[in-house]
Amino acid sequence: MNTALEEKLGNQYMSPSQIARRLTEGWTAANLYCPRCGSDHLIHETANRPVKDFSCPACGAVYEQKSRQNGFSKKTAGGAYEAMIDRIKSTTNPDFLFMNYSRADMRVHDLFAVPKFFFTPKIVEKREPLSPTAKRAGWTGCNILLHDIPEQGRIYIIENSVPLEKAVVIKKFAAALKLEVKEMATRSWLLDILNCVNKTAGEEFTLAKIYDFEEKLSAIHPENNNIRAKIRQQLQMLRDRGLIEFAGRGRYRKAAL
Repeated sequence: MNTALEEKLGNQYMSPSQIARRLTEGWTAANLYCPRCGSDHLIHETANRPVKDFSCPACGAVYEQKSRQNGFSKKTAGGAYEAMIDRIKSTTNPDFLFMNYSRADMRVHDLFAVPKFFFTPKIVEKREPLSPTAKRAGWTGCNILLHDIPEQGRIYIIENSVPLEKAVVIKKFAAALKLEVKEMATRSWLLDILNCVNKTAGEEFTLAKIYDFEEKLSAIHPENNNIRAKIRQQLQMLRDRGLIEFAGRGRYRKAAL
């Protein structure tokens, strides 16, 4: 996989945002395979088409791409807030591609995919509406809170300028499919508990360690009055899906994926 951006793709544009879009989406169209099924290429959809930038001709997967220069922080711009929330809740929401690139050396430095079922309204941060004097007065954007997406849902294709083996990427995407949940409330709980598991040190952890997150989980899910029972239920779901293993007497082991 060639990580170099093709500079001439942006030559006919004046707007920095148009140049960036042409460079990054042009790279994806020319270089990227489908991380879901391994199809050798993706179809570049019509410019400004809602919801999707790319689609897979083999499995039909749909992707929306977000690109940024000089690395991703804990959050990144995600477009209009209401549209993003509607997209996440729909049955046709896309998988996402997040690209970090540099104009200095004209290369893609990092690229990772996030399967659509790792998105919940909780990871979308509402921004303040634009001021009355702005060109799009009242428009409300959002940020995607990347640090709230479990590591199992951030599937690197290029990391630190080095492309990962295609077979490894496809295997990790297949492993992530174990976490697919359509019902939003259940999805939210499962991913929140997975984040708690990920934050425990080492390969083994105890039920008591996950209970340490009770206060935080209660703040996220104020409608639930029995957090500990919900924790045990979600750990059972993670075990059934092969993400953790029961080691006996309140102990669990993280499964290698």
